[in-house]
Amino acid sequence: MSIKILISGDFCPINRNREFIDKRDFDSVFGGFSEISKAADLAITNLECPLTESDGRIEKSGPCIKAQPNAIEALTFAGFDVVTLANNHIMDFGSQGLKDTLNVCKNAGIDTVGADANLEQARKPWVKTVEGKKIGILNFAENEFCTTTGDEYGANPLNPVSNFYDIAEAKKHVDFLIVIVHGGREHYQLPSPRVRENFRFFADAGADAVVSHHTHCFSGYETWNGTPIFYGLGNFIFDYKKKYQKGKWTEGYAVQFRLDDEKLDFDIIPYKQGRQEKATLELLSAQDRKSFDDRLSELNRTIVDDSKFRQAWQNYLKTQKESYKALLFVQNKYVRLLMAKGLFPKIFLESKQHKNVVLNLFRCETHREIMVETLNKKID
Repeated sequence: MSIKILISGDFCPINRNREFIDKRDFDSVFGGFSEISKAADLAITNLECPLTESDGRIEKSGPCIKAQPNAIEALTFAGFDVVTLANNHIMDFGSQGLKDTLNVCKNAGIDTVGADANLEQARKPWVKTVEGKKIGILNFAENEFCTTTGDEYGANPLNPVSNFYDIAEAKKHVDFLIVIVHGGREHYQLPSPRVRENFRFFADAGADAVVSHHTHCFSGYETWNGTPIFYGLGNFIFDYKKKYQKGKWTEGYAVQFRLDDEKLDFDIIPYKQGRQEKATLELLSAQDRKSFDDRLSELNRTIVDDSKFRQAWQNYLKTQKESYKALLFVQNKYVRLLMAKGLFPKIFLESKQHKNVVLNLFRCETHREIMVETLNKKID
């Protein structure tokens, strides 16, 4: 008999979906998807924000997001067993926000992995016997304003060296190990070269499957030395700003692994959500599924073709060049916008000599390490 393990992307129950949750209309939130998640032997999703009533938002770049504690009822309704917490929003409301989230999940009978009271706890794998098989989950997040480095609350940081040791150790104690990573370039439908290299490394380190989210758009997948790697599931439930209520933000998929003694297989379950005309989730029709499958197949082909993969990355970098330079050189956000659109004379803001200085600060590992530390900490 196969063991069904379901994994979905970013669950952020805010905005219009909160109205359905407050009315306990969970059928509408999930559409027909809850029948699939309830039937799984193990259902996992990424809780993209703290569940808290705290108003103590942290200082960070980007928005601080939270949802009300009663949102956990939606996950229990849909049969979810585990939430991953290593993500870039879990600390948006500080230690209290994470404490509240851990308590809310515990009281609801939903397990957590990837964030806790300190680094040692956050690094611990989730392990449980499911239908006679020991299943393990390790959860990492790229280092933004969320990760812990020691005795403070936070998420388990992406660090290929320590991640390697954790994967190798966890693999000794489980039959099937899933590595779930929150990272990648938002709104870009392919992994960066670094992400592809890291995830293949995790597969070679002992992961039986590697799954990623964070980019808010779906990506492709590959099988690397026998290990399936999914480079981006997209959003699961995440109704956000009006400008995101169309296009890539509204499309995602879950992956359901089927594990038995002989082989590992999987199914893709695509859906729409967070659209202007409909905030809640809707499984794709047969016609929409055909278009989705074609686009997913093209992403898959690009990921495994080194030439196409490099070219796609270079093409993407060209679209980001001006906006990233503006972020680096300009403090005022309105001037940055003008600079990114080519409407501000850059001669006043940059020089070849200065660009070379900045290049060396980022390219040299020691300079980059010092630069990050000095920007991250108050040094008198």
